[in-house]
Amino acid sequence: MNKKLYKFMNWPEIESIVYSENDNPHNILGVHPATGGILIQTFQPGSKNVTLIDNSLDHQYSMEMVDEAGYFALFLPQKSLKSYRYLIEKEDKTMLEVVDPYQFPPIINKKETDKFNLGIHYSIYHYLGSHEKVVNGISGISFAVWAPNAIRVSVVSDFNHWDGRLHQMRRLWNSGIFELFIPGVTKGAIYKYEIKVKGGLLNMKSDPYAFSQQQRPENASIVMEDTTFQWNDELWIYNRKKQKIEELPLSIFELHLGSFKKPKDGREFFNYKELASLIIDYVKEMGYTHIELMPIMEHPLDVSWGYQVVGYYAPTSRYGTPEDFMYFMNEMHKASIGVILDWVPAHFPKNDFGLSNFDGTCLYEHQNPKQGYHPQWGTLLYNYGRPEVKNYLIANALFWIDQFHVDGIRMDAVASMLYLDYGKDDGQWIANIYGGNENIEAIEFMKHLNSMIKKMGNGAIVIAEESTAFPKVTDKLENGGLGFDFKWNRGWMNDFLGYMKCDPYFRSHHHSELTLSMIYNYCENFMLMFSHDEVVHGKASLISKMPGEISDKFKNLRIAYGYMMMHPGKKLLFMGQDLAEFDEWNEKREVHWDLLNNVMHRQLNHYVKSLNDFYQKNPALFELDMQADGFEWINNISADENILLFLRHGKIKKETLLIVANFANVERTNYKIGVPFPGNYKEVFNSDALEFGGAGVINPRAKKTKEMECDTRANSICVTIPPLSIQVFSYLPYSKKQLEEHTLKKEKSNLKDKKSVNTSIKKKSSLKDELASKISESEKKIASGSELVKEIEQRKSLKKETKKETKKETKKESKGNAKF
Repeated sequence: MNKKLYKFMNWPEIESIVYSENDNPHNILGVHPATGGILIQTFQPGSKNVTLIDNSLDHQYSMEMVDEAGYFALFLPQKSLKSYRYLIEKEDKTMLEVVDPYQFPPIINKKETDKFNLGIHYSIYHYLGSHEKVVNGISGISFAVWAPNAIRVSVVSDFNHWDGRLHQMRRLWNSGIFELFIPGVTKGAIYKYEIKVKGGLLNMKSDPYAFSQQQRPENASIVMEDTTFQWNDELWIYNRKKQKIEELPLSIFELHLGSFKKPKDGREFFNYKELASLIIDYVKEMGYTHIELMPIMEHPLDVSWGYQVVGYYAPTSRYGTPEDFMYFMNEMHKASIGVILDWVPAHFPKNDFGLSNFDGTCLYEHQNPKQGYHPQWGTLLYNYGRPEVKNYLIANALFWIDQFHVDGIRMDAVASMLYLDYGKDDGQWIANIYGGNENIEAIEFMKHLNSMIKKMGNGAIVIAEESTAFPKVTDKLENGGLGFDFKWNRGWMNDFLGYMKCDPYFRSHHHSELTLSMIYNYCENFMLMFSHDEVVHGKASLISKMPGEISDKFKNLRIAYGYMMMHPGKKLLFMGQDLAEFDEWNEKREVHWDLLNNVMHRQLNHYVKSLNDFYQKNPALFELDMQADGFEWINNISADENILLFLRHGKIKKETLLIVANFANVERTNYKIGVPFPGNYKEVFNSDALEFGGAGVINPRAKKTKEMECDTRANSICVTIPPLSIQVFSYLPYSKKQLEEHTLKKEKSNLKDKKSVNTSIKKKSSLKDELASKISESEKKIASGSELVKEIEQRKSLKKETKKETKKETKKESKGNAKF
């Protein structure tokens, strides 16, 4: 070795490169100033010769191998070397020309890494991951990953034969981020990060920020170029930003892309582009306002349905590329269909190529399994207290909204995030700092997430799947709430399906299960749903849950769907249930579309379509959904009859709807119902209509109110109620002619009442005079009787005096006779 070159060698540093344990290879590799010139070093294992080519002068210099592992060095007596490349002869004599990746400055600056370390870099996905860049006029890919506890991180790929010694990355100061710009790499390259951890073990990890990933069972990340997709949904986004979603109809069709429809040509799945037209045709025909996609983020296991995510930033390659999914979203918006994505920040799988033990430590999860592991699901739980982990998730939600224009996210398994002991037995969890079971860090994470979506989401909404009574889930952040827009009402769903499973004969004993929901309805902004969770794992499909013979099952299903539509709250129905599938859902088969060839199933499908149409055309069913003024009970205590009567109010009085729900398999004729206003009540919807497969028991003519008290109302109507049915009556004020007739009738009634009162008064006056006369005569008689009594008393007194005088005279005579 050249003696001058030898004295420049930093052998400990060279050894760290050769043994791939250097976390800042740029400090030694590439061009560096040396006494009297510059020193160029490169590590090319498996190479026989390396020649340096000076691009500016087109000079070539043979480099010396200073370590037989493939370490080459060159000293040049010049001040600088602006641009150069290597001509490499491999041991198998193949030739390779490369641009040295260690000649470029960092792509990410300290300002960006500081924001990330604080957990407030909401577009960090533009920096971490793989991105096309042009640096100093040279095109390539910038790679960056967060792995703070790694000894060394390398990019490995086909372009370097998956050799982690070749493209060792630079640690950026104390950020924990490793970065490397590799010239010449292009779109489509597959790659991973090789991470050497303490102890010397190597982890091969997919990129957490990759925009694309191989389809299972392969799991490498794929370099994606910046998209040139042309969006044309600006008007949709503009209107979304202005709307008040709580006052709009929201009828969501939940679906699983892989089993909505299957190709007949032997392929496993349709492409995003193909699915777009298929879904639009059906959703528009049925009248749904939105679709909700079960997770489409990359996941390794089909039977997880996407709820065990490994590639949070990558639309699953099962259905195509990210640009294909952009096309899907654009087409939905052009068809005026909103799209909500299921999103899973609650847990992640333990796959060794994913986030688990990422840099040799529990980086994304907690170290203590009582905090970082969910025993029921066999998955790992995020450490929401770590700013970079929180940033990873918040930026991801914003990524889908910003990059793919999604209209909202439905956060899965919120309850498992809120409670430290969720799904765990005693001894399997650790209390918070106050000794409670609330996950304080997860609560703060949700508030942070929702605040940023409100600020940056252009009207996108966030829905919580939360199954407990945790308070203020949908309350505003300034009121101490979590800030969600809506919450799935699992309490209503469980109570209602429990009620519907009962034979109508026994339903009277469960009446409170129908009415309980309205006691707590306005403590949150609720969404009513019959989701995929209710039709899997032995729970049976919705129609299979219904009691009775086949015809009764269809009647029960019609009233179930009708009651959901009339009850306050936004709506969601899972695919296949609007066809009345008898089989449980299975991700391996498509929806049983052939059921539409059956009359009963086709009529049920038409019924759901008609419900959607009716729902969206009647503001009383959605305008005041979240306000107590939008609902009013007429009768909720007729348990023995299994009947509920209630009103739905809109902002305009004449839009009021009267809902009659008969959960008994008994027809009610001439049934009296109290109503709020005098006028006409016309039946405008009836689940028993012939077109829906019913018996056609309807009320064909409008019902005029009568001034007969019922249900504490002054006015009432009498209607016919079919068995197992839901009916809706609209309020029609009296027409001018009817009002005149009603007024005239009332005046006549009042006049008749007045005459009756006058006659009564005259009768009362006559009776009074007669009574007065009788009293006068009685008084006279009483007076004369008093005189008679006085005379008798006087006579008695005179008679008494006479007797006394007689007695005295007799006594005197007796005394005189004695003397004589």
